Amino acid sequence: MSTIKLNQQLNRVEIKEFEIENPIVFNYFNNLSANERDEKLLRAIYIGVLALMEDRISSFLSKTSNELGTELESLKMVFEMKKELFYKSTIKGILAEDEIAEFLNNYFQEKRLKDRAILTGNTTGNIAKNKTGDIVCEVNGDSNLRIVVECKFDKSIRLGDVESKEIFTRKTDTAWSQLIEAEANRNGKVSVIVFDRSLVDNPILKYAENIGFISGIGFIAVVDSQKGDYSNLSIAYMLARDIALNAKQVDLDKDLLVVLVNRIIKDINEILSIKTLVNNNIENNKAILKQLEKSILLMEFNQEYMKKFLKDGTLTKKDLLDFYSGEDIKDKYRIIEKDIEDEVNEKSIL
Repeated sequence: MSTIKLNQQLNRVEIKEFEIENPIVFNYFNNLSANERDEKLLRAIYIGVLALMEDRISSFLSKTSNELGTELESLKMVFEMKKELFYKSTIKGILAEDEIAEFLNNYFQEKRLKDRAILTGNTTGNIAKNKTGDIVCEVNGDSNLRIVVECKFDKSIRLGDVESKEIFTRKTDTAWSQLIEAEANRNGKVSVIVFDRSLVDNPILKYAENIGFISGIGFIAVVDSQKGDYSNLSIAYMLARDIALNAKQVDLDKDLLVVLVNRIIKDINEILSIKTLVNNNIENNKAILKQLEKSILLMEFNQEYMKKFLKDGTLTKKDLLDFYSGEDIKDKYRIIEKDIEDEVNEKSIL
C-alpha cells in the first residue's frame, strides 16, 4: 500500500506510518526540541520539493539561502557532490544546451519577444555530417532569420584567431571556427558561442571576461551556470538580434577583408622565416622544401579567395568557413610532403 495518499477534495498530501532511517536526518531532528520538529519537517519537505521542481539547485540555493539559513547545509553538500559529478560527466554539454535553450525561451517570454529557441539535437545542418550549432533562435518566429547559439562547456577550446591559426596542424575546434561553422551550418545571420566561467580557457576569458565580439565572426558570452547566471548571454543575444534585424548587405565587407589581409600577412611572415633554414643539413633542407611548398600553396589558396572576394564584393559564410579551415589545401600538401620525403630519402641513400 502506498505511503502517500493525495486527498483531491482538500488538496492535501496525507502520509501514514512514515519512517525514515537516515543518520543525517536523525541527527538533525535529534538536536531539535520536540515542539520544533513538526514545523522543521514540513519545511524540509517544502525545500526538497522546490529543489526538485527547480531542477537547478545552484539557482535555487541563491534564491533561498538568506531565508532558510543553516537548514540548507546538508542540501548544499548534495549540490557540491552533484556539481563535481557534473564537471566529470560526459553529458554536461547536453545539460548545458537544455538549460540555455530553456533560459532563452523564458527570457523571450519575459521580454514579450516572438523569438523562439530550438534545440537542434543530433540533426545535421547544411554541411554534410555536421551538427555544429546547438540552438537555433528564430527571430520574431521567422525561420529565415536565425541566430545560432553554440554551447562549449569545455576548457580545451581555444580562441583560435586567424593570425595564430596553423592550417597544417590537426584540426581542432576553436571559438572562431565554431562561430563560423555554426553560422554556415545552420544558415544563421549571426552566431553566439557560450562558455561557462568555470570551464573556459584563460585566454578566452581574458579576451571576453563577460561578453566579447569578434568583428565579422560573432559573439562570445561567458555565463555562470552553477549560479544560474545567464545574464551575459541575454546581452549578447540582444546585440546579435539587433545586427540580424538591421544589418544591410554592402558591396565590400571590410570585416571580411581584414580577415583575408591578416591571414596573408601571417603567411608572408612564414615565408621570411625560411631564411633561418638555409645552408643547414639535409633535414633542414627538407624542412625548407616543405615550408616553401606550404607557402606556395597558401599564397595560391589566399589568392583564389581574394579574387573571388574582389569580384563578388563579399564571401558567403560557407566560403569563409572553407577559407578558415583550409581543408582542401591540407590534402594537396600531404601529397607534396610525401614526394619530398621520398625524393630526399632516395638522394640520401645514393
